[in-house]
Amino acid sequence: MIEARSLTMIYGNGHKATDDVSFNIKAGEIVGFAGPNGAGKTTVIKMLTGILKPTSGTVLINGFDIGRDPVKTKMSFAYIADNPDILIQLTGLEYLNFIADMYEVPEDKRKQKIGVLAERFGMSGVLNTRMREYSHGMRQKLMVISALIHDPPAWILDEPMTGLDPSAAFELKQMMREHAAAGNAVLFSTHVLEVAEQLCDRILIINKGKIIREGTLDFLKLDNPGMTLEEIFVKLTGKPED
Repeated sequence: MIEARSLTMIYGNGHKATDDVSFNIKAGEIVGFAGPNGAGKTTVIKMLTGILKPTSGTVLINGFDIGRDPVKTKMSFAYIADNPDILIQLTGLEYLNFIADMYEVPEDKRKQKIGVLAERFGMSGVLNTRMREYSHGMRQKLMVISALIHDPPAWILDEPMTGLDPSAAFELKQMMREHAAAGNAVLFSTHVLEVAEQLCDRILIINKGKIIREGTLDFLKLDNPGMTLEEIFVKLTGKPED
């Protein structure tokens, strides 16, 4: 459902941010994407979502090639960015309707979806408040709701738990499990490896622009018996001072 084929990004200054990154996320999977700061995670996610055009390589989501058919591709996935400070002059409801208009969500369906998601994230009472008055966590909750409003089969989430309170983080994790159980795909980047350990069917670890290890937690532990995912991660990528 979410496929990266040999994604390479070389910026104008010659820096190679990613190098031949390939992976395939199938229906029913939750896959965690982990790596140290500057490893290339966000660059990969921006190529997957069409924000960045790769120097070389291909992205296929739900059978659509984002380079050849960007609109149909983008209609088929949800994207939660790592920055929720978007159009904060609007009320929460105005923003959600703006997003629903872009995704051509019918009035009856959007009203029902907004109601269900706002209730799950404790946002029902503040949707008529301007987003500039929201806390960071409230804006992040609204970004989650807006991303899911068109009910897409693939989710691509960049640090989605950042700023969420424990209750909202719990709800999002539950929704990720429900989404995958219904035969859909979830890719999410995270620095919180305990969350990846709890949720993921597979883990992708990226360092210096390359996927250096991928597999189930059990597979990753084969060569590292008795170690936690966090310990394996540090072993593979090095300590920050390295």
